[in-house]
Amino acid sequence: MLDERWVFHENAKAEPAGEGVVRRVLAYSKDLMCVENTFETGAEGKLHHHPHTQITYVVSGVFEFNIDGEIKTVKAGDTMLKLNGVEHGCVCKERGILLDIFNPMRDDFV
Repeated sequence: MLDERWVFHENAKAEPAGEGVVRRVLAYSKDLMCVENTFETGAEGKLHHHPHTQITYVVSGVFEFNIDGEIKTVKAGDTMLKLNGVEHGCVCKERGILLDIFNPMRDDFV
């Protein structure tokens, strides 16, 4: 879907991204990528880091996020910034959806 102007949700391939997590890569270019992650309660986004700046918007649910050792609980409407190289991860406390924006795009997701 590189450089596709219109990306309809039903056409975005749902792929497992860990136990209880489903990832859908949405619209993206070489410089920017939008990814939807659906989490079941108790599912984890393991601590990791990558060379991409990432903004995460909580669409729904409740999550406990660890960003660079700082832990906070976030819910629908909250946003987090993770600069490139910063370790981060989360635990889903209440089933929900996270929308991630990456700069540049994540080659490893396509």
